[in-house]
Amino acid sequence: MLDFLHKIPNFEAYGNPQYFFYLAIALIPVAIGIYRQKRFHLYEALVQFVFIFLMFTGGKVNQGLALLAYIVWEFVIVGSYLTYRKNANRTWVFYLMTVLSILPLAIVKLSPALLGHNSLLGFIGISYLTFRSTGMVMTARDGVISGFNPWMFFKFVLFMPTFTSGPIDRYERFEKDYDNLPTKDEYLDMIQKAVWYIMVGFLFKFIIAYVLKDIAMPYVEDRALSRGGFSWSLLGYMYVYGLDLYFDFAGYSLFAVAISYIFGIKSPMNFNRPFISKNLKDFWNRWHISLSFWFRDFVFMRLTFTLMKKKVFKSRVTTANVAYILNMLLMGFWHGVTWYYIAYGLFHGLGLVVNDAWLRYKRKHKNQIPHNKFTEIFAIFLTIQVVFVGFLIFSGFLDKLFFK
Repeated sequence: MLDFLHKIPNFEAYGNPQYFFYLAIALIPVAIGIYRQKRFHLYEALVQFVFIFLMFTGGKVNQGLALLAYIVWEFVIVGSYLTYRKNANRTWVFYLMTVLSILPLAIVKLSPALLGHNSLLGFIGISYLTFRSTGMVMTARDGVISGFNPWMFFKFVLFMPTFTSGPIDRYERFEKDYDNLPTKDEYLDMIQKAVWYIMVGFLFKFIIAYVLKDIAMPYVEDRALSRGGFSWSLLGYMYVYGLDLYFDFAGYSLFAVAISYIFGIKSPMNFNRPFISKNLKDFWNRWHISLSFWFRDFVFMRLTFTLMKKKVFKSRVTTANVAYILNMLLMGFWHGVTWYYIAYGLFHGLGLVVNDAWLRYKRKHKNQIPHNKFTEIFAIFLTIQVVFVGFLIFSGFLDKLFFK
């Protein structure tokens, strides 16, 4: 059986134009059904199962087995807690189930640093499935989710359009969309947007990101390495890498949102013109929005509340600053246990502390500090430079340049 699965060609999500051709054919009945105000539940499930199945054939069969084990684990954890939460609300149970929900992802992330090799539990998309599962536990604690619906759990956690890299949706929002089909006019508008998002996604991912990654990147990388240390070529690498990161991921996210729309689900947008941000906080409201908002709601806000409730710090400002740094450090660790991911998290944590201090100072001295078009343009320019320095740290290129 495993040999047979190894022989089936692997089908990377949104990996090439051929993928969209097969997906478009498979989605025609889905679109017709929703336009006629009806969900073909079995057909939708079959389409999603086939496309997810094909992500884990060929050389990724072991990842597929890890996915099966993972989904059983999360089903038990999330199902147990949501059932328990209907009648009780003990804090230690909540913390225990949250930790257990995150445990598979923590093992996968820590294994390379602690064991020197990747965990067998890893599979593509584990991070985003964990954000959904753990988010369900946390919102159940808040009383937002009442009761456990096994089939809706599978539909939400294994939603194929956003399976591998988000955007990260919230259960209550997803369930509402799934249960309430858009009207014919609303759905036609969604289809129109989906087509536009796919066209822009093609421009971003298959043209601009291709030029940046396959043509410009090797050139600036070679020159930066040949010169060594800090150089103009390193500056070029920083901008090329940052732009490639944006266009590649933004294109991918547009595909995911577009296909979600065809399923009648309004998955949230992940980017909103991040390069016109006026400060670092504004940037995180525009960049990888579903991830930064997940960390804001489920880490930063809860950490701030706990620190204030326990009166760990006397000052609200100190509390917020500590929460900023710990929140961004955790985001850095989530990317991987390497010095440059951790440094990236610390860089942005400290950046948000400085950003907040500047905004407080500006409010107190608003009559002395000019505010006009020039200062706004300067703020955007300065923010983007800070953001691109962060991208350079995140890229890991400094590790290659200075230590290898």
